[in-house]
Amino acid sequence: MGNLCIIPARGGSKRIPRKNIKPFLGKPIIAYSIETALQSGLFAEVMVSTDDAEIAEVAKKYGAKIPFLRSPKNANDFATTLDVINEVLAQYKLAGKSFEHVCCIYPTAPLISRSALASGYAKLVKDDLSSVIPVVSFSFPILRSLKIENGKVAMNWPEHAQTRSQDLPPAYHDAGQWYWFNPQKIGQGLITENTGAIVLPETHVQDIDNETDWQMAELKYEKLQGA
Repeated sequence: MGNLCIIPARGGSKRIPRKNIKPFLGKPIIAYSIETALQSGLFAEVMVSTDDAEIAEVAKKYGAKIPFLRSPKNANDFATTLDVINEVLAQYKLAGKSFEHVCCIYPTAPLISRSALASGYAKLVKDDLSSVIPVVSFSFPILRSLKIENGKVAMNWPEHAQTRSQDLPPAYHDAGQWYWFNPQKIGQGLITENTGAIVLPETHVQDIDNETDWQMAELKYEKLQGA
């Protein structure tokens, strides 16, 4: 059975046009996800789910498989990652193929590392979890966060106005890089009551939604490679 890597990469992108194959330090950004998955040795198959012929060609060039194209229904702005995953697994089932574990890796995650992927997989299996995700801590305690209403600043949690930041519990958010999961144990979402986490440092995480984010990701990548 082995493990399957799914890289979802549709053609449409509003904020950064052709984002999934935009050059990132000399090669298409999706190439980093594909190469990391292949080099990890964790997968029996690395595939890209796309509706776009150009993305498919780029993906194949860097070693991924395109066993089928994504349906129009799951190539619009409203399809979720889980919708895409379910479609992929259903298509493989029709072809008589199944996988013990699956990892969904985003195509715009050049900072992912083989060691983090391996740690996530090891935790999934060892702790018998439904899924494992990478997280990163908020750089400032969210219980001391502010809101703006009618032009005035107020605290979201005024009861913590005088609480020292070091006395507040840490909070984390999804790093937006990958999701390991057991396909038999997830239902309506990839994050369940039996989901574990791998904590990543801020230097290994960068959300990419605009050109400034893109430049920050390139700086972080170069810094990590230099280190």
